Amino acid sequence: MAQEPLRADRPSQPRKGKGRPDGHHHRPGPAYAAIDLGTNNCRMLIARKTPGGFRIIDAFSRIVRLGEGLNESGALSDAASERVMEALKICAEKMDRREVVKARCIATQACRTATNGPDLMARIRDELKLDFDIITPEEEARLAVLGCLDLMDDSFDAALVVDIGGGSTELCWVDLAEWRKRGGFATGGRPPVRTWSSTPVGVVTLAERFPERDDDRDAWYGDMKAYAAGLLKTPKGAKPMRGLFDEGKAHLVGTSGTITSVASVHLRLPRYERAKVDGLWMSHDETRAACDRLSGMDLDGRAGEPSIGRERAELVLAGCAILEAVMDQWPAERLRVGDRGLREGLLLNLMRKPRRRRKKRRARKEPEQ
Repeated sequence: MAQEPLRADRPSQPRKGKGRPDGHHHRPGPAYAAIDLGTNNCRMLIARKTPGGFRIIDAFSRIVRLGEGLNESGALSDAASERVMEALKICAEKMDRREVVKARCIATQACRTATNGPDLMARIRDELKLDFDIITPEEEARLAVLGCLDLMDDSFDAALVVDIGGGSTELCWVDLAEWRKRGGFATGGRPPVRTWSSTPVGVVTLAERFPERDDDRDAWYGDMKAYAAGLLKTPKGAKPMRGLFDEGKAHLVGTSGTITSVASVHLRLPRYERAKVDGLWMSHDETRAACDRLSGMDLDGRAGEPSIGRERAELVLAGCAILEAVMDQWPAERLRVGDRGLREGLLLNLMRKPRRRRKKRRARKEPEQ
């Protein structure tokens, strides 16, 4: 059976003067932080460990458009770098206020490809004392899987985790049949990832390559889909799993702003509600219908959707085109929506107990004769 997604509490403010009924003050556990600096967004979570995972105590998210103009220049612009510094200054202040004991900060596609990506990382370290790692596409893909563990339904035999970012799209093929044999979500540990891929197309790069047109919008949207489809490659490790998708034994897991926007449009929410979106199951037809509805709107129409807004409205159709390209190549009847991703994976890794190394047993000496 599918696991219910973990419902992380929303960020809370520290309460003053509140103790336990017996007069003893409860000492909260250590705080951990995860920052994901992407091509379009800068996001942070701060959390404390709980028996069932973790509890979010603070969060931050801001659209910084770090990859703006990167396709043409090959470098991060000064304006984009300044937006990042302003956002990360707020993150650093929140981390100090919450007395974070351990943190992991990562940067993804924009910093991987920009000629001055390492320079920005050095500036962040010098001015804000935050150490960032520019992670590989493989680590990015695996973190997306880890952040969505409880969204995978092990009554299926396979899952494809789809993470549509600003500058790249990561896909991970997960063997749920083997995970089920090991005990699934309850006792099976981390599910086996059979293979992964990273495609250098995301919502920012695709939107910049195909500026929105007022005329012949169907052709424009079709061109985006065709371009994304042309870049999606099937790794060797995924080919043996093709039959599971054809036989209806696989499902998709979507984690990105695109996926949550599509889900919100499907639900016709008057405002975005994470509790209704995270963990939602959508059918193939429902997902296509929501993408069709969005592609039929102009920019103002999409901006008028209460769960999307102006900034996301400019990029959401590029995300829909990528999502539909994936669905064309890997058809599945059901899609699980995740309002989570790399930060959750980072937090779970930070909170893991280090494995004890087994001591090597010394060879016993034979007694002298």
